[in-house]
Amino acid sequence: MPWYRQLHWQIILGLVVGLVCGIVVAANGWAAFVRNWIAPFGDIFLNALKLIAVPLVLGSLITGVTSLSDISKLGRMSTKTLAIYITTTAIAIAIGLLLANLVEPGKFLPPTLRDELMAAYSGDVEANRQKVQDVERGGPLKILTDMVPANIFSAASNNSNMLQVVFFAIFFGIGLLQLPKKRARPLIRFFQSLSEVSIRLVDIIMLMAPLGVFALMANTIAVASQGDLNQLVGLLRGLLVYCLTVVGGLALHTFGVYSLVLRLFSKMSFRKFLSGIGKAQLVAFSTSSSGATLPVTMECCEEKLGVSEEVSSFVLPLGATINMDGTALYQGVAAVFIAQAMGMDLSLAAQLNILLLAVMASIGTAAVPGAGVVMLIIILESIGVPSAGIALILGVDRILDMLRTVTNITGDCTVAVSVAASEGQLRTVVPDPRKDEIHLKP
Repeated sequence: MPWYRQLHWQIILGLVVGLVCGIVVAANGWAAFVRNWIAPFGDIFLNALKLIAVPLVLGSLITGVTSLSDISKLGRMSTKTLAIYITTTAIAIAIGLLLANLVEPGKFLPPTLRDELMAAYSGDVEANRQKVQDVERGGPLKILTDMVPANIFSAASNNSNMLQVVFFAIFFGIGLLQLPKKRARPLIRFFQSLSEVSIRLVDIIMLMAPLGVFALMANTIAVASQGDLNQLVGLLRGLLVYCLTVVGGLALHTFGVYSLVLRLFSKMSFRKFLSGIGKAQLVAFSTSSSGATLPVTMECCEEKLGVSEEVSSFVLPLGATINMDGTALYQGVAAVFIAQAMGMDLSLAAQLNILLLAVMASIGTAAVPGAGVVMLIIILESIGVPSAGIALILGVDRILDMLRTVTNITGDCTVAVSVAASEGQLRTVVPDPRKDEIHLKP
């Protein structure tokens, strides 16, 4: 496929053209033209992503929960798998929030830009403050009570209530597991179909991403730069710091947390581990999809790392569904970055909400390119940060998506090796020097 037909290059091109267009428009005083004739395409792109959020979460999450039907047979292995996945995801989002608060990448943006954004979204800032006051009046357990919806249709009608939708999906999935398989199968197939069609719709929506990025960035730069190149350089510097913060967090989680997990549960060296999954990491980097990489991931774990087929066939497909450490880390950094760029200070309660929602929503994040953006919008709206601020990061999102997918599948392989070792189902891989084959030694 020619490079100009690849989506990530089209998005980067849309970003560059949007930057240039924004400068030209601001320098010539054509801001009204951009606002009336270009910006609406960015709004359409955002609305389309919001439109698919609820069905994507319901379909993917209920399907993920019902895939645990073998939990009674697999016993300890199931418990270990879920415990490690959830724990590493929580650690990942915590690392992201910690780095974002320490580095404060959003404050590298020009102060005038932050002031203008804060003025433009002053109503949202006030609404966010009101939410914080409501949480304080409701007591420390208000977050838990807000998780349980009184009416699922009312909760699904507003993306800011997505935590309630996530709770309902998990609860509904558990209910399906209690039914006889014959009676539950029609509903499970329905939600599988809902998940699949949602993924296809995300693919279609992402085709509009280049135009959406162009429109959002052109409007943002036209308003923010005022034709001042120095101010624009400050904006790009802020994005560079944001990218380095995300990459630093991914590297810390990949080389620090995963190596520690391997050391705790297995005797495999981290160097050997990375050598064995190199092929899967390359495929993940090029496709930005844990689902598309799954066959290669299973092959690497079984043939290069010695994970038994019983463990890999359960742990890895489940990981492709619910283990999104890299995505969760990125969402934490991005949410704080956008809030800082708009001059909004996130309270401890708001960041705790990010942590809880990112961990729970990672189960409902489809293993395809672009789905993480949908979940980020959900997180932003849940903490009262205007989702239009996502325009600041969409242009560089594809590159970060490739990197965080590598972290995601590395986590899948780490858990597979750890569970196999703890269950006595990890074999030593011995290369045969006489043949280009691999044999497994019990």
